[in-house]
Amino acid sequence: MDAQQIELVRTSYAKVVPIAGTAATLFFSRLFKLDPELEPLFKSDLTEQGVKLIKMIGMAVKGLDSLDSLSLMVGAIGVRHVGYGVKDSDYDTVGDALIWTLEQGLGDEFTPELKDAWVQAYAILAGAMQTAGNPEIPLRRAGLSA
Repeated sequence: MDAQQIELVRTSYAKVVPIAGTAATLFFSRLFKLDPELEPLFKSDLTEQGVKLIKMIGMAVKGLDSLDSLSLMVGAIGVRHVGYGVKDSDYDTVGDALIWTLEQGLGDEFTPELKDAWVQAYAILAGAMQTAGNPEIPLRRAGLSA
């Protein structure tokens, strides 16, 4: 990601924070519509999960210009997600739900340029979580196996 894309993500995220509760509700509704099998993975109150989601996204957005530190932080989350039963394919569904939620929440401000910036940001985050949660991923990407 370049500096302009990082700024686009940060500026748009600042507009999501005031509607965080609504955004979280939209996100989970869309996520479970896309894949109802994901709902049992969220064992605690969805309001609480929404607060965690918005907080995690905020920390990630803040760290986009320091990818090494960010990878360590979200990598730890990725390791925990494996314990919850999250599969690699679930990251695509979460990404789809996130992008849809941002589009709903930001309306006309969610331009193709902004969408591209968010898609790239999410790809970085999801990649770091998947890699940390599954040590074979770097080997598979290199065409090797453990």
